Amino acid sequence: MSRTMIQAAVTMNQLQNKLDLISNNMANSQTTGYKTREAEFSSLLFQQMNNLKNPENDEVRMTPDGIRIGSGARLGSENMNLTQGAIKNTGRALDTALLEENYLYQIQVTENDVTETRYTRDGAFYLSPMEDNETVMLTTSDGHPVLGADGPIVIADGFEAISIGENGQVQVKRGNQTETAGTIEVVQAVRPNLLEATGGNMFRLPDLAELGLDFEEIIQNPEQNRALVQSQALEQSNVDVAKQMSDLILTQRSYQFNSRTISMSDQMMGLVNQLRS
Repeated sequence: MSRTMIQAAVTMNQLQNKLDLISNNMANSQTTGYKTREAEFSSLLFQQMNNLKNPENDEVRMTPDGIRIGSGARLGSENMNLTQGAIKNTGRALDTALLEENYLYQIQVTENDVTETRYTRDGAFYLSPMEDNETVMLTTSDGHPVLGADGPIVIADGFEAISIGENGQVQVKRGNQTETAGTIEVVQAVRPNLLEATGGNMFRLPDLAELGLDFEEIIQNPEQNRALVQSQALEQSNVDVAKQMSDLILTQRSYQFNSRTISMSDQMMGLVNQLRS
């Protein structure tokens, strides 16, 4: 296989990864709090082929002497576009929208008997009944507990109304009295691109020991005395469908060009073999 065909094949494989990224963005264009993933490409190893200079040629060369022969391109990184999505009023008491682009809710997730804290911007919460049938817990749509300042927020049943304040306080009304059942703990991601996607519109911390980082270098508490959430509202996805369609067309065309490169190289090699015979 010629070098040109190798370059095209490698690049096609990476372009397929970008197509998968675009399709994931478009599939989540209506997902609450979803952040667009963007691909950045980088060149693989290339070789500089220098031409021999002709000392008798007095003509000034305007371009670099020689050519670069590369090995194709690769998907260098996948970055999150953290710009704030549009906030839509829903009128639902347990719907909340974070007011800063790097704020996150903390969710307790248990999988395969392992419990960990994950992070999300999806503020559509629900009340799930506990086993004692006397209390309810604030959870995500999948039933994962939403973490407050003292752990999962558990509320004694029998209240008449519930609301969430701009500081994350969950307040319930019983008769003529209003009590605070807990406070949703919002954190700030100072290096959000280091978070790892886990599916379900959630993220987890990376291996801090491997990166040589501390927890506080990625997750911190937000500034005090600031509004954290907007109640009865949800943050929409920040996916720009028009831009995604444009990227899709360009990526498909690049894939097509590289595919043609392989096809034409194969035809040229066939002609050379015929001439030899």
